[in-house]
This record gives sequence, C-alpha cells and structure tokens, in this order.
Amino acid sequence: MKTVKIVLGIVIALSVAFLATGFIINELVYTAEVSVEKPVTEVFDLLSTPENIKQWAPEIKEVRTVKKTENNEGSSYDIVVESQGQEIVSQMRIKTYVPNESLVLIYEGGGLFKKVSYRFSSNSNETTVTQESKVRATSFILGCMLPFVQSKLQVQDEQYLNAFKEYSEK
Repeated sequence: MKTVKIVLGIVIALSVAFLATGFIINELVYTAEVSVEKPVTEVFDLLSTPENIKQWAPEIKEVRTVKKTENNEGSSYDIVVESQGQEIVSQMRIKTYVPNESLVLIYEGGGLFKKVSYRFSSNSNETTVTQESKVRATSFILGCMLPFVQSKLQVQDEQYLNAFKEYSEK
C-alpha cells in the first residue's frame, strides 16, 4: 500500500508540474538567421511569394489564395500541410509587407498561433534574413506542451531558412 501511495504521489506531482507550465509559459519566442548570396530585392521577392513556400518546406502540399490585396498586407492563404499522413489546413495572413525591409506573417491552425517576423538587411550582394517567431497555443493542454516542443520548432524553422537559402541561391 505504501508503494501505491508513493507512485500516486509522484504521478500527481508530475501532473501538477505539467499543468503549471500552461500557466507559467504561454508564449515561445525564438530567432533564426541566414545569409543569402543574392541581392535583397531577389531574396525578399522569393520569400514574400507564398506559392514559393513549397520549395523549402517539404511538408507543404498546397498554397491556396483566399484573399489577395493590392499592397499584399491583409492577403490571406490556406496552407495545406501533410503531417503524419494527415492533411492539416492552416491559415496564413500577411500582416506587414515593407518591400526589401520586413515581412510579418501570421499562421493559425493545428492548435497554434504563430507570428513570424522577417527582417532583411543587405550588404552588397549578400542579404541577411533574420526571423523572429512567437508561438502561442490556442488550447490550455497544448500550451502545457509548448516548452517541451520549443527546440523542435526552432530547429524546424532553422532548417526551413537553410532550405530557403539553398533554393534562393540556385
């Protein structure tokens, strides 16, 4: 009986710790950076064209235009992602579009809200792209899991930026 109480106490303590993370950590913030051997105008055009995302994010099967605005700000797209054999549709909206300077994208879907801000700086024929990501869960239980997946999300974004570099330098 004493062993059962100890095991039960450990399970309860771990459960409380897990649930507490949802209250303590409600947003992840991380950055990634890459330098591309191309002028800023080319790099910005490639990165800011939603249909190009499939070239460096292999999970993306399709990008569908929902709404296209004249200056791109406010444009929205459905992004179809294949994950573990299932198709997940998330929405992407262009929040900020300043040619050759900054691009802010908002992704919603799959239980996450993600704001991705890109800054572009140029040095002759080399462009540095700095990405800052802010991720929040849309449900409490998923929010409890965020701290445990932060490194995976950050590594994935770094892989995407490196794949973008390869794509854009071809």
